[in-house]
Amino acid sequence: MRDFQDKTIIITGGGGGIGSATARHLASRGGQIAVYDRDLNAAEKTVSAIKAEGGVAQAFACDITNRDQIDHAVAATEEAFGPISVLVNNAGWDIFRPFLQTSPEEWEKLIAINLVGALHMHHAVLPRMAERKYGRVINIASDAARVGSTGEAVYAACKAALVALSKTLAREHARDGITLNVVCPGPTDTNLFAEYAKGAGNPEKLMEAFRRSIPLGRIGTPDDLPGAIAFFASDQAGFITGQVLSVSGGLTMSG
Repeated sequence: MRDFQDKTIIITGGGGGIGSATARHLASRGGQIAVYDRDLNAAEKTVSAIKAEGGVAQAFACDITNRDQIDHAVAATEEAFGPISVLVNNAGWDIFRPFLQTSPEEWEKLIAINLVGALHMHHAVLPRMAERKYGRVINIASDAARVGSTGEAVYAACKAALVALSKTLAREHARDGITLNVVCPGPTDTNLFAEYAKGAGNPEKLMEAFRRSIPLGRIGTPDDLPGAIAFFASDQAGFITGQVLSVSGGLTMSG
């Protein structure tokens, strides 16, 4: 299936677990992938994997808390691949401690990466999509945004804000032919989740508790996410906007 043939797709945090898996999946379906990551080496590894599989991709060093870097990367992406059709806001960062053990400096970094960075990306890309009357935006939040998560107060708050932002922008840009939807991963085996487990003091006990609480009986993997993201990015989802989908093995079930 080549339903993303020649479509330009930006994926932030594309050097990480979910971002890299999503980049490879969308490239396999014909997308031209712009892999944004603060760690250029990580982005280039994703690009190398895509090219080895016959896909098209380019790495861009981009710290999403820096608007100048974003503007430069977006312009360079369109110069390399043409108009942007899809934006996947995936980049994120977290610390895992009870709220009262965190500092205002840590809050600022969490907010800058998980919320302000996404604001910058929308602000840079949406005008280009609106001008062309077409766009798909998929924001990667978290089930922590829907139900809370011990030790992730500020992260959960940022992701909840991202859900509200997505719904609001979905309303504002519906007449521009742009859809905005949200995918909320549950516990997923990424480097970020590994750090979370370490912070819990007894990682294996925590992992076993998650496995017991997830109806499907296992922790998610990065490869569990691209299908949902690709659906929202596809023309099959052209009449779906402002929606939130959990990919959590049934850990959270919202009507």
